[in-house]
Amino acid sequence: MSLVKLSIKGISYSHTQNGAYALILNEVEGERKLPIVIGAFEAQSIAIAIEKEIKPPRPLTHDLFKNFADRFDIVVKQVIIHKLVDGIFFSSIICERDGIEEIIDARTSDAIALAIRFYAPIFTYKNILDKAGIILKSSPLDEMQSEGPLEEDTAIENETRNETVVKAGDYAHYSLSELYELLENAVQKEDYEKAAKLRDEVSKREL
Repeated sequence: MSLVKLSIKGISYSHTQNGAYALILNEVEGERKLPIVIGAFEAQSIAIAIEKEIKPPRPLTHDLFKNFADRFDIVVKQVIIHKLVDGIFFSSIICERDGIEEIIDARTSDAIALAIRFYAPIFTYKNILDKAGIILKSSPLDEMQSEGPLEEDTAIENETRNETVVKAGDYAHYSLSELYELLENAVQKEDYEKAAKLRDEVSKREL
């Protein structure tokens, strides 16, 4: 299976899930977007890593991992989003130490937060992007910027092992054509959390 390189497009606040955010990944050599719903703590960590001039007074969890890895000459070479099952993304961190590679299972948000800090590329497989990617017919996202850091007291700990896209099922009474129309409207409005939910319902119908 061929790998597709992704870049981070931005972070959008979820309008339906309190304390949740949609991380938008962009196909580097294409137009598809891959939205993944993450918790506020992970969104904060990713946003701080993107904004290079922001330095928290004390290391965040991902900063601590980076410092630990640097001390013991561990390098994160790349991150691969390798599986999508029931709306859940599974990711792996490819590390290297003394010329020996290791593959470590990780939540997608944690893997991406570390990839930014190590300047490591992010990949997914073509079949995952084919299934879960969203194509914009226009480009309203070009003006979207990453959210700034969240206040520490609003951060929530996401204790699930993997990242849930969004549970499908709320749109069961819509026809497939209506779902496509709702999906297009959600993307145009940059409501990527809703778009991800609609996308999963469409994928479920087309199986």
